Amino acid sequence: MTQTPTARNGAPGEVRAHFTVPAKHPMVTVLGSGDALLRVIEKAFPKTDIHVRGNQVSAVGDAAEVALIQRLFDEMMLVLRTGQPMTEDAVERSIAMLRASENGKAEAGQETPAEVLTQNILSSRGRTIRPKTLNQKRYVDAIDKHTVVFGIGPAGTGKTYLAMAKAVQALQSKQVTRIILTRPAVEAGERLGFLPGTLYEKIDPYLRPLYDALHDMLDPDSIPKLMASGTIEVAPLAYMRGRAQPVFTNVLTPDGWRPIGDLEVGDLVVGSNGEPTPVLGVYPQGEKDVYRVSAQDGSWTLCCGEHLWTVRTASDKRRDKPWRVLETQEMIGNLRAAHARRYELPLLTAPVALPEREVPMDPYALGLLLGDGCLTGSTTPSFSTEDTERADALEAALPGVAVRAKGGPDYILNRVTSPGDVITLENPVTRVLRTLGLVGTRSHSKFVPDDYLFNSAEVRLALLQGLLDSDGGPVTQADRTCRIQYTTASIVLRDDVIALVQSLGGVASTRRRAAEGRVPGRAKGRPVEHRYDAHIVDIRLPEGIEPFRLARKRDKYHAAGGGGRPMRFIDSIEPAGREETVCIQVAAEDSLYVTQDYLLTHNTLNDAFIILDEAQNTSPEQMKMFLTRLGFDSKIVITGDITQVDLPGGTKSGLRQVQDILEGVDDVHFSRLTSHDVVRHKLVGRIVDAYEQYDSRNGK
Repeated sequence: MTQTPTARNGAPGEVRAHFTVPAKHPMVTVLGSGDALLRVIEKAFPKTDIHVRGNQVSAVGDAAEVALIQRLFDEMMLVLRTGQPMTEDAVERSIAMLRASENGKAEAGQETPAEVLTQNILSSRGRTIRPKTLNQKRYVDAIDKHTVVFGIGPAGTGKTYLAMAKAVQALQSKQVTRIILTRPAVEAGERLGFLPGTLYEKIDPYLRPLYDALHDMLDPDSIPKLMASGTIEVAPLAYMRGRAQPVFTNVLTPDGWRPIGDLEVGDLVVGSNGEPTPVLGVYPQGEKDVYRVSAQDGSWTLCCGEHLWTVRTASDKRRDKPWRVLETQEMIGNLRAAHARRYELPLLTAPVALPEREVPMDPYALGLLLGDGCLTGSTTPSFSTEDTERADALEAALPGVAVRAKGGPDYILNRVTSPGDVITLENPVTRVLRTLGLVGTRSHSKFVPDDYLFNSAEVRLALLQGLLDSDGGPVTQADRTCRIQYTTASIVLRDDVIALVQSLGGVASTRRRAAEGRVPGRAKGRPVEHRYDAHIVDIRLPEGIEPFRLARKRDKYHAAGGGGRPMRFIDSIEPAGREETVCIQVAAEDSLYVTQDYLLTHNTLNDAFIILDEAQNTSPEQMKMFLTRLGFDSKIVITGDITQVDLPGGTKSGLRQVQDILEGVDDVHFSRLTSHDVVRHKLVGRIVDAYEQYDSRNGK
């Protein structure tokens, strides 16, 4: 394009400019069908004469206006050069942007109309989605640059539509693995319970705009498949936090196990690193269908279908890919790969760090006595072992007690007397055992007292070492690492040993050997029938956890290569009825917490693009809940119009409040759109302006 400004005779201050349109651009693309684009330009510059002859365009008028027209045609040529057609709407918006620049309203480095109008976000089904105004472009750019973006503005400004386009773009480019779209279901004061139909029929009217946008951007046939697989999730805000467990499900706290339904904000639970982490939110979820998720080692817990699990497959591990996060329902029917269990679960990265409690007996000594001690209380406590090393260790751990050989493998635990002692003083071992509630227990009824079970990692490990040195041992296997086996007749003690192992980061599975039909044992040459079933516990502990103190067992264990790496896999997921449920949010960096059987689970969304639409209808509590659900490698876009709040009277809008709280926070951006960014019917922008003027006049 060439330009030749010349002064017009008799009209000071006016100039004439000539524009030459390159021959490769037919004039119809520049002027529009029936000169529609030219009429838009003439209407916008009524005091300037614009004439067209062939591919020559001339403009005569005020110097500033002519210069603006020159810039407009330059921008139009840049747009047309990309192959994108100019429309009447695009010309109007280009003029508005150029006028804003001329009037000093633009910021330094402001984008040109061509930069705005040629930024393609997504192409689908023969059409391209792109921003149409400067504020829309900045909104789209902010989504690229920031983790949390608020799009605030009146209806029709493209807040939701552009966010949806960016979400689909992120999914297609594999920046995220899922899209989650949500809205608060409170518009116009309606309540879901009073709407007819199923749950999905009830929520459909609230979510229809999101569905419509999806159908514009994706193949309609692919949408049901993506939703069925969980790649796209559309749900009301109330169901977003529905990664829930039944209220009676145990969660580990520094004080022991507590039902999740009893937890409150500020309470401490145990995270994947074994350390306490505070609860940030507790959200009752009402009745939900729940599933029993079981692992191959026999551990299990209950949760809803949307509850999240951190898992990885053998392929993920082989390719050194990160752990993935899947919903319970995503894994149903997909638990095996070539007959092997598909999904591995994470284990504690360190032993659970519980507060140290004072205990009346050395934990290693108690472990030995629970294994091979006679605790009936009717006689002096005794102990049986073929290893003098264990007898010596027991005596060293029990001050004031002498371990005296009685004959064969039997030892008596006598009180060490001093001159002047009363002969009737209670044996100190018996006294401690009575305090712990163990006096009178036999092989089938022994247990670990809570003061030891919920104590520091050092105490728990010493106790486990005593149990394994007495009734456990290494089991070597050809070409494999060494597992540990423990046997007891007590069901309670079996479960306590499993809990000790799991609390240290290991895994333990159990099997039963029936008493009936077993070959009798022998005592002093006589056969002894088995009266109780034996419970065998197979154990694997993580590297760095020493299971034995007894030299012969410890040496055999390490000679066989140690215990290898403990692993836990999901074995089955089965329906378990309906239960009252609750969701918690924790502050741990990975969002994991320890639930029943030391399983690690969480309810934060990773690798997701999450859109909260109509956010003006969230309460402050809902807004906080939503924002704290943010997971790793995720992005959140929150859209809303603070002039259209439909919350019940007296309820403050979470979208209004959050601006005061998060404005200026790093990686959080507020994009504000106005009536000038309305891309619907032109009348919508005028209506918005009229309402703003009315509210301003009436002090609203």
